[in-house]
Amino acid sequence: MTTLQAFILGMVQGLTEFLPISSSGHLVIFQHLFGLEEAPLTFDVLLHMGTLVAVFIAFWRDIVAILKKPFDKLTFLILVGIIPAGLAGYFLEDYVSMAFESLLVVGLGLIFTGAILKISENYANNNILLKKAEEISYKDALFIGILQAFAILPGISRSGSTIAAGLFAGLDRDFAARFSFLLSIPVILGAGIFQLKDLSFAVVEAADIAPYVVGMLSAALFGYFAIKVVLRLVKRGRLAVFSYYCWIVAVFSLAMYFVGK
Repeated sequence: MTTLQAFILGMVQGLTEFLPISSSGHLVIFQHLFGLEEAPLTFDVLLHMGTLVAVFIAFWRDIVAILKKPFDKLTFLILVGIIPAGLAGYFLEDYVSMAFESLLVVGLGLIFTGAILKISENYANNNILLKKAEEISYKDALFIGILQAFAILPGISRSGSTIAAGLFAGLDRDFAARFSFLLSIPVILGAGIFQLKDLSFAVVEAADIAPYVVGMLSAALFGYFAIKVVLRLVKRGRLAVFSYYCWIVAVFSLAMYFVGK
């Protein structure tokens, strides 16, 4: 892998991880389109760590507040919110692995993502009784977590699902987006730790280190940029603009699937 390839892969990972367009769905499409082999597991873990760094930088005040008051309600809300995804990932691992081989699943997932973005945005625009951060219930957190669990399938965006769920739950736009990204921290961290069991700890030669470092930094940089874009669009009530992108890519994915049959 060249340094340029690592930079591009980091950019794609950073952008699609947080923009509501499904990073896993794009990965499957690119692999089918260009016949790409799966990236080395060490590199994949570092890309996820790069996106985690982006969240830490963007939400350092919230994270510090949680660390200062670890038994505050927000901590338990996050814990409740990650339970469905954790259970789904553990019990459905084999089925999810098969889904990552299917462009049909990606296409249908992107249609779903576009639909919930559009519908939730319309719902939020007509909802005048918005809940502030202190008004969110554990039931709301569980509902958001259930939508996040669907995002283990390629084509369904994690950030899109959780933000949409927050809007459906009647949360204030700003807090719906913040809670979505805070919820991503244990999910991304857990996914990285889960991958460690398959990681080879063979020593990487010095000449090969550069692409790994560049990829991680690229993922962090573009991940931070994506977070800022999403936060701004959610506040402005413009998140649904990504619906049309998801639907266009869904049509492309389904066309590839049926042509290839």
